[in-house]
Amino acid sequence: MAEMGSKGVTAGKIASNVQKKLTRAQEKVLQKLGKADETKDEQFEQCVQNFNKQLTEGTRLQKDLRTYLASVKAMHEASKKLNECLQEVYEPDWPGRDEANKIAENNDLLWMDYHQKLVDQALLTMDTYLGQFPDIKSRIAKRGRKLVDYDSARHHFESLQTAKKKDEAKIAKAEEELVKAQKVFEEMNVDLQEELPSLWNSRVGFYVNTFQSIAGLEENFHKEMSKLNQSLNDVLVSLEKQHGSNTFTVKAQPSDNAPAKGNKSPSPPPDGSPAATPEIRVNHEPEPAGGAAPGATLPKSPSQPAEASEVAGGTQLAAGAQEPGETAASEAASSSLPAVVVETFPATVNGTVEGGSGAGRLDLPPGFMFKVQAQHDYTATDTDELQLKAGDVVLVIPFQNPEEQDEGWLMGVKESDWNQHKELEKCRGVFPENFTERVQ
Repeated sequence: MAEMGSKGVTAGKIASNVQKKLTRAQEKVLQKLGKADETKDEQFEQCVQNFNKQLTEGTRLQKDLRTYLASVKAMHEASKKLNECLQEVYEPDWPGRDEANKIAENNDLLWMDYHQKLVDQALLTMDTYLGQFPDIKSRIAKRGRKLVDYDSARHHFESLQTAKKKDEAKIAKAEEELVKAQKVFEEMNVDLQEELPSLWNSRVGFYVNTFQSIAGLEENFHKEMSKLNQSLNDVLVSLEKQHGSNTFTVKAQPSDNAPAKGNKSPSPPPDGSPAATPEIRVNHEPEPAGGAAPGATLPKSPSQPAEASEVAGGTQLAAGAQEPGETAASEAASSSLPAVVVETFPATVNGTVEGGSGAGRLDLPPGFMFKVQAQHDYTATDTDELQLKAGDVVLVIPFQNPEEQDEGWLMGVKESDWNQHKELEKCRGVFPENFTERVQ
C-alpha cells in the first residue's frame, strides 16, 4: 500500500507539473497576442542584461586565460628543447659546461613555477568567479516561470470576478492561488534584486585582482629569467675569449695586385662553392730564358689559351717559339729558383683585344685584365657595387687608387653595360670575387 501511495504521489506530481507547463504556455501565448497583460520590471530586466554581459565577458576571459597558459606551456617546451640543444653542442672540454647545464635546469624550474602560479592565482580564481553564475542563471529562469504563474493566477482571478455568473467558491480558491503565486514570485524576485547588482559591481575588483596577479607573476618571471640569461651570456663570453683565437686556416691568399675595396668582406657564395678562391700555383719546372728578358712575358702554362700575351712594347710572343738551345740556357739560369706560373689573357691594343687565333675584334675598357662570369646572384649593398645575376659576364679592370683595395673584391664593368654605354664612370663597380669564376 505504501508503494501504491508513493506511486500515486509521484503520478500526481507529474500531472501537476504538466498542468503548470500547459498553463504557462497558454499564458505566454495570450501575452504575445496582446490578449493578456504582462507584469514588467524594467529595473530587474536591466540587471539581467548586466548579468548576461558579465557572464559573457567572464567566459571570454577564462578562455583567453587558458590560451595564455597553453602558450606559456608551449614556450616552456620550446625553451627546454633549445637548452637541450645547447647542452648537446657544448663539448665536454669547453669551459663553463657545468654552469651552462645548471642554468638550463634553473630555466626549466622557473618556467614550471611560473605556469603553476598562474594556475593557482589566476585560473582557479577565474573558475571560482564563474562558478556562481550557473546557479543565479537557473534562479533567474525560475523567477521568470513564477512570474508567468503569477500573471496566470491574476488573470484567472480577474476573469472569475468579471464573469456574469459568479461562483464565490471558485473566486475564493482563485484568490488563494493568486496570493500563493505572488508570494513565491516576490520572494525569488527580492533575492535576485539584491544579488544581481552586487554581482555586477564585484566584477571590478575581480578584474583588478586577476590582472594584477598575472602582471606581477609575469614581472617576477622575467626578472628571474633575465638573471639566468645574463649568467648564460657570461658563460658564453668566457668561452669565446678562451677559444676566440682558434680561427680557420686560410690555404691561399690573393696575389698582391688583387683588387679590393674599403674594408669590405665578401659574402660566401649561396652554395658554398669555392669557384673563385684565389690560388697561387708554383711551377718547379725550369723557366725558359725568354721569361727573364726585360719587356717580355713568360710563356703560358698548358692550361692557358692558345693566344700569347702581348709584351709591354707591343710585340707578341707565341707560346713555344723558343729554340731548343734557348730552353737549355734558361734551365741553367733558373734551376735554383722555382718559377711562378702567371695566368695570362688576351692583351689589349688601343682598347681592343688581340687574339692569336684570328678571332673577331671586340672593344674593351681601358686596363682590361680578364673576364669573369657570375656563378651566383649578388645583391648590391652599396652604390659603388655591381648587381649580379648568375651568368653575367664582367670585364675586370684595375682600381684607380690602390689604397681603396680590399681583399676578395674586384673592380669591373658588366660586359652588357660596357657594350651599351662605353662609359666606365657610369658602369663600373666592385663585386665579390668568390661569386664569380674566370672565363678562360
